[in-house]
Amino acid sequence: MNALAKLALASLRNRRFTVALTIASIAISTALLLGVERLRQEAREGFLRTVSGTDLIVGARSNPVQLLLYAVFRVGEPTNNVSWESYRTFAERPGVAWTIPISLGDSHRGFRVVGTSTAYFEHLRFAGDRRLEFAEGRPFEAIHDAVVGADVAERLRYRIGDRIVVAHGTGRTVLAEHDDQPFTIVGILKRTGTPVDQSVHVSLAALEAIHSNWRFGTRIGEAPSDAELAAMDLTPRSITAFFVGLESKVGVFALQRAVNEYRPEPLSAIMPGVALQQLWRLLGTVERALLVTAACVVLAGLLGMLTAVLATLNERRREMAILRSVGARPAHVFGLLLLEAVLLTALGALAGLLLMNGALAGLSGWLEARFGLYAAAGWPTIAEWRLLGLILAAGLVAGLVPAWLAYRRSVADGLTVRT
Repeated sequence: MNALAKLALASLRNRRFTVALTIASIAISTALLLGVERLRQEAREGFLRTVSGTDLIVGARSNPVQLLLYAVFRVGEPTNNVSWESYRTFAERPGVAWTIPISLGDSHRGFRVVGTSTAYFEHLRFAGDRRLEFAEGRPFEAIHDAVVGADVAERLRYRIGDRIVVAHGTGRTVLAEHDDQPFTIVGILKRTGTPVDQSVHVSLAALEAIHSNWRFGTRIGEAPSDAELAAMDLTPRSITAFFVGLESKVGVFALQRAVNEYRPEPLSAIMPGVALQQLWRLLGTVERALLVTAACVVLAGLLGMLTAVLATLNERRREMAILRSVGARPAHVFGLLLLEAVLLTALGALAGLLLMNGALAGLSGWLEARFGLYAAAGWPTIAEWRLLGLILAAGLVAGLVPAWLAYRRSVADGLTVRT
């Protein structure tokens, strides 16, 4: 076996140019497959960690996925609101460490406006234990202060101090604007790769203020002055949902049951991790399609290797015949061709692994800043080792074809000159 391996390496060195091209083809396709798998895993982990450290999300009675979609991803509309009295009942409940109220309903140039409190910036976590950070500025303080996400700032080219107008409703077609009470951007958040990037954040009091001279979707009279607003009670009558963090995880199920059985109004409490798993299963077709596409690229690379080996097989007839004439059995020739295919596949897979890690090492910062993906170079995961094993197995299967053809050829066939 050792002699056969030396012979295979010598044969590959003798055809170094063709071998280099074949290895490069396999390496690029392997790097693409492993890269897609690494990004798929990171995207899945990032998706499942869109909201971290939050024990429960409470909203009006609805399907868990629906509640998750509008409370976290700002997609869709709630079936109803949660009264402020109900919110305060659970916010002041023993064992509750913090709450984050969320109020939706307005928009700004296609981006959702989120009414909340400063607890949003203090307690909201994502991607494990990462907290919201400011690229520029600070949280809102005054009634007409606004904090925008990274995507909002980038796409609309906003800077600190810019003034924006909030529109009534959540559609892209603006029917009515609160242009009598514009907001001033006082903070821009760093990119998170979550829906926070595509949101405009204002205080709950601000939403009450801009609707103070509105009735049934229509503006009535002039906007109140700052002095008048300061004298008004701007406590909201209701909110869309609220996030809950507990002092101890042991109380999660008890609080969830208390919310679901709350008599004054129908409410639902969901655990974000469970609901995110359900939602990801609905989106699993997309990730499988990406993986199949990358696998097809690897298959194309292996077919390229098979083509290269078959193309040189006729030129190596005399080489095979000489090996047979000096005592090599057909099984030796079969093993030589098969070993060459496996070596080509292994070298290509190794080069692809190094290429993928090199690309991630160079692009990880850009991926995080641009897309919020935290993919980094590192040792292959179990799933990636499995893919590498499948690539080697596929290379072995592909190598059976030229090995079998060489096995069937006789010494006389190898020494015969074809015209």
